[in-house]
Amino acid sequence: MKNLGFNHYNLRASFPMLDTLRDFYCEIVGLCVGARPPLASEGYWLYAGEQGVLHLSLARPGEPREGPPAGTFDHVAFTCTGCAGYQAMLDERGVDYRVVRLPESGQVQIFLRDPAGNGVELNFAPGSD
Repeated sequence: MKNLGFNHYNLRASFPMLDTLRDFYCEIVGLCVGARPPLASEGYWLYAGEQGVLHLSLARPGEPREGPPAGTFDHVAFTCTGCAGYQAMLDERGVDYRVVRLPESGQVQIFLRDPAGNGVELNFAPGSD
């Protein structure tokens, strides 16, 4: 057996939150809505390039899904380019974020929260502006 790498993660939410999350991950994080097979539940598959990395699916009736994330989940991280452009866009939209610069590698990390409270990290290699 061999693990070939990360495939995707899934967020489940009520229908209004599903659309809010779709808009956030497309407009703020830079993912794109893409092909999704005809599944029994409503939802979206969001892509980074050719890879479907985030599945948004409708929570079942009565399934508690709103509120701060619980358990051990902290954040998901994306590799990005254009750090200055991202920061300008986040400032323009009034999105709270925190910047960390890793001294040894020169990597820049931007940390923020999605509308459901899930942590999001945007990673920028040195000189990726």
